[in-house]
Amino acid sequence: MARKSGKTPQAIRDRAAKTAAVMASPSGAAAGDARKGPGLIQNLRNAPKFFREVRAEARKITWTSRNETWITSVMVAIMVVLAALFFWVVNTILQFAITWLLRVTTGG
Repeated sequence: MARKSGKTPQAIRDRAAKTAAVMASPSGAAAGDARKGPGLIQNLRNAPKFFREVRAEARKITWTSRNETWITSVMVAIMVVLAALFFWVVNTILQFAITWLLRVTTGG
């Protein structure tokens, strides 16, 4: 599988530095004061910025390919069938053992 961009140690350090810089600013971290959040007007002014940031984050999503999704789905189906067979066999063995044990203890 191809290596995804942004996973290099340098890229990780760069993202960590950016995050630390944002968190160090008063707007990035919780101020800790008891005042209420911004009012309705301020929220409406911030809406375009919010949606730009949402789009930017959505662009970072790495979706699996159709082939990867198909292979994963088939593997899950196989594991479900194997688990069902396993529990059916265990249930049958336990049912037989309990029936035999009750037959022997009750004398019938």
